[in-house]
Amino acid sequence: MNPYLAEFLGTLVLILMGDGVCACASLEKSKGKGAGWVVITMAWGFAVMCGVFIAGPYSGAHLNPALTLALAVAGSFSWASVPGYVLAQMAGGFCGAVLVWLFYKDHYDATDDPDVKLGTFCTMPAIRNTWRNLLCEFIGTWVLVFCILMFATPGDTPDIGLGSLGAIPVTFLIMSIGMSLGGATGYAINPARDLAPRIAHALLPFKSTKRDSGWSYAWIPVVGSLCGAVAAALCFVMIF
Repeated sequence: MNPYLAEFLGTLVLILMGDGVCACASLEKSKGKGAGWVVITMAWGFAVMCGVFIAGPYSGAHLNPALTLALAVAGSFSWASVPGYVLAQMAGGFCGAVLVWLFYKDHYDATDDPDVKLGTFCTMPAIRNTWRNLLCEFIGTWVLVFCILMFATPGDTPDIGLGSLGAIPVTFLIMSIGMSLGGATGYAINPARDLAPRIAHALLPFKSTKRDSGWSYAWIPVVGSLCGAVAAALCFVMIF
């Protein structure tokens, strides 16, 4: 499989399953409504696992522009391939969000709260505090990227790549970040997970009430995750 297609498909499935659990747990008349934070964080971990299994053998399963940037900074990935990977990830994130909307269209129509509907696409902070929210996204992404780089270090995990059993520690890592560090901002830690579905929310039609797509906040998950990823890569390089 072409690595760009692999990144597109892997990210599409990641968002379909990840945003899908947000829709399942929050939209009106869904059988999963009220499932809660634990279900959401676990499902996001498994969503990442599915994306990694799809893309891992062909592209390395970055599925995240912040991780792609970090790997390039760390010297583990070609800078020439960064733009193509990022475009494929963003396109996959957008299409995955559209599929969630199609899947749960009747439930979006039955839901009046516009904040709930936005929350199935992208993140918004529990308490709006620009610099604290930015710090939270920075720290969450730093943990994500630094741990993934450590997973790939010979001797720490079996040297078999993220596309096979390497997906398992990443799955638990995503769950742990969500349960430990997700309460403040919703732990975007991935521009393709947050910005691409946010764009989909802005473009898609809704039968009932629709709010703005939170553009005044949208830069925080992007800048925070990219800066956190670069910081993690630099820390890794300095240590090793």
